Amino acid sequence: MIDGFGRNIDYLRISVTDRCNFRCTYCMPEQQSFLPHRDLLTYDEILVLVERFIAHGIRKIRLTGGEPLVRRDIHILIKALGRHVRNGGLEELTMTTNGSRLEQFAPLLASAGMKRINVSLDTLDTEACRRISRGGDLDTVLAGIHAARAHGMDVKINMVALKQQNEDALLPMAYFCAENGLDLTLIETMPLGAGVLEREESYIALDDFTAPLRELYDLHPLAHKSAGPARYWRVEPLGLRLGLITPMSHNFCDHCNRIRLTTDGKIYMCLGSELHVDLRKALREDTLTDVDYLLQKALRLKPQRHEFETQLAQPDLRLARHMNATGG
Repeated sequence: MIDGFGRNIDYLRISVTDRCNFRCTYCMPEQQSFLPHRDLLTYDEILVLVERFIAHGIRKIRLTGGEPLVRRDIHILIKALGRHVRNGGLEELTMTTNGSRLEQFAPLLASAGMKRINVSLDTLDTEACRRISRGGDLDTVLAGIHAARAHGMDVKINMVALKQQNEDALLPMAYFCAENGLDLTLIETMPLGAGVLEREESYIALDDFTAPLRELYDLHPLAHKSAGPARYWRVEPLGLRLGLITPMSHNFCDHCNRIRLTTDGKIYMCLGSELHVDLRKALREDTLTDVDYLLQKALRLKPQRHEFETQLAQPDLRLARHMNATGG
């Protein structure tokens, strides 16, 4: 799958649900409405699409949400995708989770062939965690992280940088990750979603957010690449592998290899664009030939880069779609 700018698209992120048991301040409003069940892709429909994606060249899949582990009977989908890993159709199956149900599901994820997962965690302070996530329990998340490690999975912590909310949490998080053999990735907040905490107030560039770490330690660039957009550094002598995702301050679109399947069956070629094609309609009303045609159309629609910088400066241009609807 080669897009109009010569980029090889081999990575699919699937949002299996827009629902979440957290309400993180940078992700969605506290009072949020969700799609009715009839609008969601069924597991059978997702698996049909996965087979078409694999046939077109997708080799890596990440399950996202919302929180993927809150969807009823999610074990059915995870086990079925695991078979694609075992038969060589997929090189990698991963997941991004808030960790709240990870302790329960860690054995299943490992048995499905997941070698690594991402856990969203923005602070190690109990009260700050509850405030930022609007209800998340830190001890439950930490228990999930340790369960995943016990079942042989590598864990990367995703920490969103929030001005004056978790800047003091960076060093404790770095120490925690280094001590427990976890990678840490820092993410700049993006202007996505109506009714979410104002990004002008919460946005901080990672160059500024990481200043306390750089004052104490040396950061050496690494050639390591994951399927996502992070640039990696080794923090010495701490021994921490640090990823930086900088959609606002250092654009990374030139090497984008991703498309996103939403929970209602739309393919978004870019997190920061409304351009999409509707695969659910083709699945339910047309034929697989139509699905294949739409996949190729999606490639032609993929923009060269996002416009988050403009959207941050001009809130009237901000996308109304929330992060939980598209998948992180």
